[in-house]
Amino acid sequence: MKVERLVSIIMILLDKERVGAQELAEKFEVSPRTIYRDIDSINLAGIPVRSVSGVGGGFEIMQNYKVDRKVFSPTDLSTILMGLSSLSDMVHGDELVNALAKVRSFIPADRAKDIELKTNQLLIDLSPWMSNRNIQPYLERIKTALQENRQLSFDYTDRHGNKTARTVEPCQLVLKSNHWYMYGYCCERNDFRLFKLSRLSNLQIQEVVFSPRDYQKPQLDVSDVLAEMGTHITLRFHQSAIERVLDYCTVEDLLDDGDEHYIVRFPFIENDYYYNILFSFGDKCECLEPAHVRIEIKRRIQDIAAIYKS
Repeated sequence: MKVERLVSIIMILLDKERVGAQELAEKFEVSPRTIYRDIDSINLAGIPVRSVSGVGGGFEIMQNYKVDRKVFSPTDLSTILMGLSSLSDMVHGDELVNALAKVRSFIPADRAKDIELKTNQLLIDLSPWMSNRNIQPYLERIKTALQENRQLSFDYTDRHGNKTARTVEPCQLVLKSNHWYMYGYCCERNDFRLFKLSRLSNLQIQEVVFSPRDYQKPQLDVSDVLAEMGTHITLRFHQSAIERVLDYCTVEDLLDDGDEHYIVRFPFIENDYYYNILFSFGDKCECLEPAHVRIEIKRRIQDIAAIYKS
């Protein structure tokens, strides 16, 4: 994990006067380019690391900057611990345990109670209420493939139910909205793809070792797409559905309609995904307008009813 690697690099630089990029790359089994990006991240965090060229060159923490246990405030340490602890609930392994132990080593005894109090003030639990039983072993398998630069093979079921066999060079694990994804280069499509882990089956690590490709991060912010394709529909819903409706709207969007109902302008795109959201409200919600959406909802309800006629 990157967080664990950054903490380890900082501790190595504290122990040694100067360390070469190649030495760090070999130690952490990553490319020198990755080490340079890590050094940039450390500098952005406020620890000044400079690069010395030539024979005997490498990275070193600037001599006029001294890191000791007091460099981290209680807020700094509690924030780091909250982040690492939330990840440890989702990703098991020695690296996170080691990272937590290293961060805790910076905590002076006289501030331990204060930092523990601040850490416990915010609980971040990223694990779902119910989850696919394959997710955790698949996470571990993908992490291994990432560390060893080995291809993965699996069967993938798309959102239409079509299953295809894929071979992928993994690049990243992505946690988005409580769902895990793998981003990698698909050998069948000759392009980078984002795969949802819950749609994978028969995931296997291959013997084939690949050289990591340069890539751009996956597009995870779809707000521009929603703004371009989206519209609003008018819903009337029962107060018992308010918790779920507020996942998509704000309280300010609601208008009272009697003692037990509300009217809301609901963000909507005309595709299966959004129609299924409406159906998930069951009989607690009615689309008032536009008329063509009401007609389409009726048609889909008739198709569902036809399944149960027999």
